[in-house]
Formats: sequence, structure tokens, C-alpha cells
Amino acid sequence: MEAYLGLEDLAAHASRGLTGRTKPLFGPPGHAYVYLIYGMYECLNLVAEPDGIPGCALIRALEPVTGVEAMRHSRPTARRLEDLCAGPGRLTIAMEITRRHNEMDVTHGELTVRRPLDDGRDEIAVSPRIGVNQCVDWPLRFYFRNNPNVSRR
Repeated sequence: MEAYLGLEDLAAHASRGLTGRTKPLFGPPGHAYVYLIYGMYECLNLVAEPDGIPGCALIRALEPVTGVEAMRHSRPTARRLEDLCAGPGRLTIAMEITRRHNEMDVTHGELTVRRPLDDGRDEIAVSPRIGVNQCVDWPLRFYFRNNPNVSRR
């Protein structure tokens, strides 16, 4: 997961202000912001700040625990379970998340985000974000150290 902190964070889409594209970022928390990157991959972000204050978390990876067969069908080239959702584009392809999910409430319904199971084995690590050209040294990437599902790029 990577945090994007709104107007002061030049790597954040919201730093360009309120536009048609960035409108969800300025809305209430608990909603999806889905956008196209490189003209081919959709990325899922979760709005995380109060209504009117832009800020979100880019979901870079997840550990598949259910729906694995459906994910394998969506990503047939993924050889290992750990490859299904290890990257923001891979994750959205595997889960069939598209821009039609943009602005969707993720607290219930078709696209629901739930608290992860905490088995006490995962240590949270922090590093700079990946693939940004601005504010590159900000330590806003959070991930489970040694988890094989973590996005590496």
C-alpha cells in the first residue's frame, strides 16, 4: 500500500487540484478511486481522508485467500499463487476491477474491503514509494515484510 497525501504531495493526482478525474479523491473516505495508467492498467486506490480533503492509499498487492480460481482465470499467465496480485495492475486484472468501480463505496456491496486477518506473523515495513518522479524519498509505502505477495515494482 502506498499513501498519497493530496495537495502538498506532488506525486499525488490530487496535487493538480479538483478535476473530473480527481473528483473521487476529494470525496468521502471509503470510496474507490480507479484510474488508468500507462494506457493499459487500472489501479485501485481507497480514499482515506475526510470529505473535501484529498488523500488515498494505492493498493499495490494482496494475498489471495478466496476466489483464487476466478483470479487464475482472469490472469492465466500467473504461474504462482504469489504472482496473481503482486502489483497494482496484476491485482486489478485478477479481481476484474475496472474504472466502472470508480467512486464505488467499498464499505459494502460489490467491491468490499475488509480488515485483514491479523495472525501476528507479519511485520509492517516502510519504504519510499515505487515508480514516482516527485517526492520520491517520502516513506509512504507500507507492506508486510517477507510476505511473498508483496509488489516488488
